[in-house]
Amino acid sequence: MTATLECLQGDIARQPDMDAVVNAANAELRPGGGVAGALHRAAGPELDRACRPLAPIRPGEAVITEAFGLPNRQVIHCLGPVYGRDEPADELLADCYRNALTLAEAHGVRSLAFPAISAGIFGYPPAEAARVALATVIATLPDCPHIERVRFVLFDAESTKLHERTLEALQGTP
Repeated sequence: MTATLECLQGDIARQPDMDAVVNAANAELRPGGGVAGALHRAAGPELDRACRPLAPIRPGEAVITEAFGLPNRQVIHCLGPVYGRDEPADELLADCYRNALTLAEAHGVRSLAFPAISAGIFGYPPAEAARVALATVIATLPDCPHIERVRFVLFDAESTKLHERTLEALQGTP
């Protein structure tokens, strides 16, 4: 079975039809701005307490927790590279997606939603981040036979269109 890949504009904290959501985390797995802030606010303080013993994590690493107040079963936390500081950035970013999918597969997750890891405050150029993310997911999914659906949830229309165009190019469809 081939997994479905989709891109949509929305709120990563409001994906009730996904088993898991992916947090673009900071090294300490603490609440912050952007995706981490939104997920922690929606999940409640239990998420912060569950994350503390798992921190710190390094760029490219992923860990998993319960989702608490979120409408999902689990949250997979990934630390993306800070562009221009954490090198090799492309390998570390690919590791985020690969490790998140591997964790999802190991924990029986059938559907998961990703944000655009490192493309916000971590400064990764959006087009390159989208290419690395989508190419890595496409390459990794054959090793994750239980994952049925992967969604990229993007913050704005521009990012959504960029991911859609990148996905079409990688899949060879016009």
